[in-house]
Amino acid sequence: MSTTASSAARVSLERRVPPFGGFTLTYLGIELRRKLRNRRTLIFTLIFPVMMFFIVGYPLRETPLTATPLADGGPSVGAYIMVSMAMYGAMMSATQTGASVAVERAQGWSRQLRLTPLNPFVNVLIKMIAGMLLGLVAVAATFTAGALSGIDLSAAQWIVTGLAGWLLAGAVFTTLGLMVGYMVPGENAAQITSLVIVMLAFIGGLFYPISSMPDFVQTIAKFTPVYGISQIARAPLTGDAFDIWALVNAVVWFLIFLGGTVFFFRRDTQRV
Repeated sequence: MSTTASSAARVSLERRVPPFGGFTLTYLGIELRRKLRNRRTLIFTLIFPVMMFFIVGYPLRETPLTATPLADGGPSVGAYIMVSMAMYGAMMSATQTGASVAVERAQGWSRQLRLTPLNPFVNVLIKMIAGMLLGLVAVAATFTAGALSGIDLSAAQWIVTGLAGWLLAGAVFTTLGLMVGYMVPGENAAQITSLVIVMLAFIGGLFYPISSMPDFVQTIAKFTPVYGISQIARAPLTGDAFDIWALVNAVVWFLIFLGGTVFFFRRDTQRV
């Protein structure tokens, strides 16, 4: 009798690890709905990049960007600004999504999740995917606004600029947001990431070509995480050849932010 009871107690205390560490589309969907209910996230994801395109890019939609006339298929300055604003929206929404883990830690949600069989790294992965999907929403919204307002690009230009801006900006800046979120307590993470993104966007040449900057700023710009992403995403418009060092720049910064996320995540796990 006592042997049977002890065996039942031992079995009940065992925690079964779910398949794939707990990764499910249901959990991902819940995470996305939580982000979309946040008004700040919606502003940075949908409203701000589209509004900035109409303010800055729309008046220049008929101004040629290169020596190739618009009538011959050349891109416009408005298209250049459209891609830049789409990337900016993807960067902002991705970092805000990642930085939200700071609020979750303050509210005790992260601690609650650690009491479940969910693998902690799966939780981080889901947040990365959610951040990238929100970045895709920002790119799609800005490109839709551009197409409806008369921006004319080839199918290849639409696809390559959109995918490059979304994938690279989403991956790099979601990890940046996660790193700051696990490093900085509470609401401060959102303010810090917003300030960092604005500074990087200006210095990295997202809002205007770095060729118009002073020489010493141009040197600094080439080492920022925005530079590599923007050079790759806008190459189909400017006609520049693919720059392998721009890709190296993006990959190195992604690895730096990912390493920082893992480090601060483990420190946070040990502390709680």
